[in-house]
Amino acid sequence: MLPAEVRSILEEMRAERVRGASWLARRGAEAYIVLSGLLEGEELRRALEEMRKEIPDVNRTMASLYNLSRFMPVTGDPEVVRAKAEEFIRLSEEAKREIGNIGSELIDDNEVVITHSFSSAVLEIFRVAKRKGKHFRVILTESSPDFEGLALARELESLGVPFEIITDAQLGLFAGKATLALVGADSVTRDGAVVNKAGTYPLSLSCHDNRVPFYVAAEGFKLHPELSSDGVEIVERPYARRGYRVRNYLFDVTPWRYIRGIITELGILVPPKEI
Repeated sequence: MLPAEVRSILEEMRAERVRGASWLARRGAEAYIVLSGLLEGEELRRALEEMRKEIPDVNRTMASLYNLSRFMPVTGDPEVVRAKAEEFIRLSEEAKREIGNIGSELIDDNEVVITHSFSSAVLEIFRVAKRKGKHFRVILTESSPDFEGLALARELESLGVPFEIITDAQLGLFAGKATLALVGADSVTRDGAVVNKAGTYPLSLSCHDNRVPFYVAAEGFKLHPELSSDGVEIVERPYARRGYRVRNYLFDVTPWRYIRGIITELGILVPPKEI
């Protein structure tokens, strides 16, 4: 049985609606740090075995949670657990900084970037590009029904990056007005497909038809070592509007053939051969 303090963090992770796989992985690592301060010996070992199942179960679609659970050792030594969890957080922060540096080089002056949902890695690219003095603007979707795009709009406003918000239904209309597409990822499968907020696949199709290069920003821990695109479990969340049930799958799968490259801390990978 996991301690109440750790259970509380897991429930917070399950309830999160806006922040994505990177934030959930960091919060999961923080749960391990809390656990290391509460248990030791055989109790800690049993709890860590339980966490091997509980962390990925927060969202089975997210490779970051699967990889975090495998990164953490099963041991009775709380200092080892704390050190590994802190290492995971440090590596994830370093990865995001490097993605910002690499991805910002894709943005030229007067670039028009279209994006969908909220990705902390994509935001870091925008932040670094702005710091480098590049002038660009962003087209972003509201990303219903949880409206993650509005959270991104607030961040862009604070950075002084010009943007316009569109409804999700206008992705096809506005893709042709962009010169570059940048999205995040919740998982990258071993065969090079990208799992991300539902609507990413239609955006990739629109970009393909309009010859707009489509890039994905993803830290290395979002590459799933075992999952293939045909085995992705797409989560559906209950949703209703005006008394009617509305289908609400959280993610879709974008095939590798529509992706120009995946921006990681190791460089820009060309799927699927370099995954």
